Amino acid sequence: MRVLILGGDGFCGWPTSLHLSDLGHDVTIVDNQSRRRIDLDLEVESLTPIRPPGERIRAWREVSGRDIGLVRLDLATEYERLTALLAELRPDAVVHFAEQRAAPYSMRSATAKRYTVDNNVRATHNLLTALVTSGVDAALVHLGTMGVYGYGWSGSAPIPEGYLTVKVPTPDGDLEREILHPANPGSVYHLTKTLDQLMFAFYTANDRLRITDLHQGIVWGTQTPQTVRDERLINRFDYDGDYGTVLNRFLMQAAIGHPLTVHGTGGQTRAFIHIRDTVRCVQIALENPPEAGAKPAVFNQITETHRVYDLAKMVSDLTGVEIAHLPNPRREAVENDLVVRNDRFLALGLNPTTLSDGLLAECTDIAARYRHRVDLSKIIARSVWRAGMQTAEDLMTELPDGTDPLVPTVAQP
Repeated sequence: MRVLILGGDGFCGWPTSLHLSDLGHDVTIVDNQSRRRIDLDLEVESLTPIRPPGERIRAWREVSGRDIGLVRLDLATEYERLTALLAELRPDAVVHFAEQRAAPYSMRSATAKRYTVDNNVRATHNLLTALVTSGVDAALVHLGTMGVYGYGWSGSAPIPEGYLTVKVPTPDGDLEREILHPANPGSVYHLTKTLDQLMFAFYTANDRLRITDLHQGIVWGTQTPQTVRDERLINRFDYDGDYGTVLNRFLMQAAIGHPLTVHGTGGQTRAFIHIRDTVRCVQIALENPPEAGAKPAVFNQITETHRVYDLAKMVSDLTGVEIAHLPNPRREAVENDLVVRNDRFLALGLNPTTLSDGLLAECTDIAARYRHRVDLSKIIARSVWRAGMQTAEDLMTELPDGTDPLVPTVAQP
């Protein structure tokens, strides 16, 4: 297939681009480099030294013999260029990663809130309108989030894949309807993803677009079989309080001997997926698009669920690093249950990658290798959901003496 990957320079977009290229697809990345500019705004870099997009693509050509196209374009502001690009390339599929992806960043300030809405909602709507205007019949796969369901809303009831069948009482008896699972966004970022859902529902019904919405859990890990082939291909490894995902943050903290930062009780249950499974799930979605005019297909893109404290204890037991309970900057339940259905991916052949000592060690080894790049002042989460909420001071101001990495003694992958 000819595939456009929007946001293809990012944490999920880059390994997905390599994975699909490795399978033989004709891949073009579209990216506005906003994630790299946010690094400048936050004054923090990926723990891993990611190379410029052009150098990454040249390195991939050297190791694979395959080309990846690159177009610098802002979906939210350059609608005419986007429409012209679609008309010129006429892709068979479009993968949409081009949204600001961090809940904490979206709550950081009024500027960040407005940017998240302006970028995410406009980008998605411009894309849908451009597909209609250009007449390109491309299957669209969008990276959504489990956060649209909220956490704790369903109690112990399994969360279905996108839709609920409900009965509405009427004077003539109960009326049965299938509806989108009620949204319960917990941040401005999650709010934009719930708006995406409504736009998808409209454009599939009105314009017969073919759309798959992937409600993804928290991604952990950093490497895929493609990114390990050359250091110039290495993926992002975010560890800061805004963009670092919880398990990756724990593994980085363990690698430098920093206490594992559990905000609140750690009783929150979250859904997780390894980056290797993320790219595989996108592939499966591309290979199994809905029919024109069908409602958006919704896949819950997760492989397992864990309580935050249980993850911290597991990493602590492996490494000997202590756990620190810090004030929670989020407005959320002290604890919650989370039971998620992921039947569709399993039925289509996904063999889930679950937590293992080897994969945990792989991440910690990467963190140890690049530990000299850590900015200790960026580790504590300080973007609060409401002004005046408490945050913690830095727990470590300098790396421990010596250069030997603090890595767990577990089996290597």
